[in-house]
Amino acid sequence: MNTRTALLVGALKVLEEEGEAQFSTRAVCALVGVTAPTLYHHFGSADGLLSAALEEGFAQFLKSKEAASQSSDPVAVLRDGWDDYVRFAAARPRLYAAMLGRVLQGAQIPAAQQAFEILIERISAIKAEGLLALTVDVAADLMWASANAASQLYVTAQLRRTATPAAEVLIEIRENAIHSILTTSHHIEKAREP
Repeated sequence: MNTRTALLVGALKVLEEEGEAQFSTRAVCALVGVTAPTLYHHFGSADGLLSAALEEGFAQFLKSKEAASQSSDPVAVLRDGWDDYVRFAAARPRLYAAMLGRVLQGAQIPAAQQAFEILIERISAIKAEGLLALTVDVAADLMWASANAASQLYVTAQLRRTATPAAEVLIEIRENAIHSILTTSHHIEKAREP
């Protein structure tokens, strides 16, 4: 592993263990076994390293979205994508929070935009089947919001002094969102299935 990659891996590890508020180049340098000038040579500044690490986090998130199993049922594909999104936040809540924080600060991160485009494609596939009750944009916003809300339960578990959310809670959030975007005829068909 080259030094630049090792620094990115180290930065991600510090973000995941300490969160963005406690992120420091000193911790990354100590973890990787390099000096600050080496870090600055590769990334220019602490913010340069942090930005690169968050972009790498988004790239890893996108890679998992692209590798998700495909089904001929577009609703099942949407459900799997939602689960994948929330699993990422559950496994890496501090990194997830830092990634969202960077987006809220106005950063243009191509992998984040590509992940949303995947959601649009999945919703469009549901529309093509005649199963979408809303516009693609509104349905995408509902699904995005529900996945983020579920993910925040992991991010805020410590704040709320509670364990991670129960599977039933996550399923309820997901299924309510999916139910709200689908046509009534789809609900009737599903109800008839054994």
